[in-house]
Amino acid sequence: MDRAEFADLRLFLAIVRRQSFKAAAIEFGLSPSAASHAIRRLESRLGVKLINRTTRAIMATELGQDLANKLAEGFDKLDEALQTLDAPGAASFGEVRINAFSDAAHLLIAPALPEFAETFPDVNLGIVVENRPIDIVAEGYDAGIRYGHLVPEDMVAVALSGPQRWVVAGAPNYLARHGKPETPEDLGNHTCLQLLLGDNSRFHWELGTGPDQKSYRVPGHITIQDTATTISAAKAGLGLAYLLESRIAEELANRQLEIVLEDYASTDDPFHMYYSSRHNNHPGLRGLINIIRKQNGLSRI
Repeated sequence: MDRAEFADLRLFLAIVRRQSFKAAAIEFGLSPSAASHAIRRLESRLGVKLINRTTRAIMATELGQDLANKLAEGFDKLDEALQTLDAPGAASFGEVRINAFSDAAHLLIAPALPEFAETFPDVNLGIVVENRPIDIVAEGYDAGIRYGHLVPEDMVAVALSGPQRWVVAGAPNYLARHGKPETPEDLGNHTCLQLLLGDNSRFHWELGTGPDQKSYRVPGHITIQDTATTISAAKAGLGLAYLLESRIAEELANRQLEIVLEDYASTDDPFHMYYSSRHNNHPGLRGLINIIRKQNGLSRI
């Protein structure tokens, strides 16, 4: 069995378990169309129909369900065997150096650190947080974390999260003074907190979805490169901010910030860990990936 067939079988099992191409595709960092193509490829290779698709439901055929049951048993045993490599006391040592976007470091790496430190006490984990495009191999990193569309094509990539939602948010006191924008064009009458990227370019606000998505250059006299500082400035009522919804979940729950232009929120790719094929079997790196995926409701790799 080659790697592609193994991956297709994993995907097939996830689709049967979730009864959804979309949910399984998100888990594996694929588009729904790519997941559908993979299943058609698997069905063609095996010479049997595995899944019945309707507009309302995804159901395994009798042969497909039988295959899924056997795969579940086999993969569960395989996962159990692989877990011994991630267990405390396993022969994992050395160093893992990761370069990550700041939001990914906050949302994904930070929550995983306690379990990683306990499970891999002999692995030295180095994390560099920056928002510039880099060549991880040339700069001496073992892996990077970026949005899926930013991962170089020659890298191995593993999804760490679901799709990320970008929103415009402001503090209640700012909105009370200036009102709420009703359309993206209204942002021209507001103060917007500018986000500076790692290459010193300003980040344009992408608003809307699908073919209606547009890029907006918004006005504002405060430019910040750090998300945490941007959140603090927004909470202080200094302007509207363009942020990941997951990054401000606590501020939204506490009503320190409020989403505006919600109908124009945009969706970005899931975060992916990516690395060269020569790092594919590093137990520490694989262990960190699996801890992060578990904490985000995804299956082991």
